[in-house]
Amino acid sequence: MQRFHLGLPHSPHSSMDHTKSTTSPSPITTTTTTTTTPFHDLPEASPKPYKKSIVTTLMEAATTLSTPSFKEDTYFISLLKSSEKKALQDLKNKLLASSESNSNNNACFSMWGVPLLGGDDRADVLLLKFLRARDFRVNDALNMLLKCLAWRAEFGAENVVDEELGFKELENVVAYTHGYDREGHPVCYNAYGVFKDKDMYERVFGDEEKLNKFLRWRVQVLERGIKLLHFRPGGVNSLIQVTDLKDMPKRELRVASNQILSMFQDNYPELVARKIFINVPWYFTMLYSVFSPFLTQRTKSKFVISKEGNAAETLYKFIRPEDIPVRYGGLSRPSDSQNGPPKPASEFTIKGGEKVNIQIEGIESGATMTWDIVVGGWELEYSAEFVPMAKDSYTIAVEKARKIEASEEAIHNSFTSKEGGKMVLSVDNSASRKKKVAAYRYVVRKCTTPSEVQLHAK
Repeated sequence: MQRFHLGLPHSPHSSMDHTKSTTSPSPITTTTTTTTTPFHDLPEASPKPYKKSIVTTLMEAATTLSTPSFKEDTYFISLLKSSEKKALQDLKNKLLASSESNSNNNACFSMWGVPLLGGDDRADVLLLKFLRARDFRVNDALNMLLKCLAWRAEFGAENVVDEELGFKELENVVAYTHGYDREGHPVCYNAYGVFKDKDMYERVFGDEEKLNKFLRWRVQVLERGIKLLHFRPGGVNSLIQVTDLKDMPKRELRVASNQILSMFQDNYPELVARKIFINVPWYFTMLYSVFSPFLTQRTKSKFVISKEGNAAETLYKFIRPEDIPVRYGGLSRPSDSQNGPPKPASEFTIKGGEKVNIQIEGIESGATMTWDIVVGGWELEYSAEFVPMAKDSYTIAVEKARKIEASEEAIHNSFTSKEGGKMVLSVDNSASRKKKVAAYRYVVRKCTTPSEVQLHAK
């Protein structure tokens, strides 16, 4: 029966193949220690008056800008205003009239497998998205919808998900859907930093034909993500977008970015519930503060902007760590999908000047413990040791204390014990003032046969 000790409450969502530990008395105790570092004893310097530059002022304005979090539509007809209900019915009538005059009849009046004239609640969800995108102006919504249907037919959007477009090197790197947020939305990641490499840029965007093929692949990624949506009232009807701006070549990707933006805005209305920008450079923050007053409150409420170095802290607010890729301070690796749903992780924070010890007790002889641990932004010391129960045994340094750099991904390791004892994972943030988010999970597998015990004892 394993018990663990951590310097703050254990996440109630944790489930890591040690369910029996929850029945043990007082399984959680505080072992966090706070150490005094030299900067604690320094006197505070008197602040000197200074004149802020325009850049500083704009950056602060964007950083402190607070907008209410986006509230996604439920798409329940009963919750609509009377004017919105009327607009929905008017759009249905106009769409039906348009289909009757269309030579292809109703064949092209569907998208994502949903007949728009079917009269069910799935069609209502899609029609409301077009109405919302045009502020419930029926004629504008109809025009947008008809243009979208024409584009999907010409582009072949319904079948693009099954095409082999030859971008294997970009999969899980440039654009990909990975996991879900805390509310069940599929999460689509975008990162164009690889195109700072000129050879890579030429291979993908070297001419118009290559650019069009890339745009087709980008639509394919989005369409695959949309297939995960419910299109039901009260269901999950939109995606989360995470865009990594690190090393993104602005000038070179201007044409491709504009085309992608235009294509998505025109043909995928209200399909993104939240847009999270991470590793944001200073100039983006400044530009956002300039253009922010011209954006609608609804649009601004979807935006989350996180400066470079704060990716994990920002993403943890919306996505559980076991669903966040390791490159962004999470615990999820591409190979994890082969083992079924991700095992839940426990989350905690480490304050500046603190050291946290995670102790997993009750590990039996011959048992194998496998663990993952990560701290957002690391820049602290980590170690792992096994402490035997027998008094005459020696503590084993499984991983010697070392400083973990900010760029390092989650640690994944395992240890097979030759005798009973406990594992202690330590993260030491004593040298930092900054509070950091962190997560860990573990599995302890007992040996099942006497021969295995003898083998481990040799």
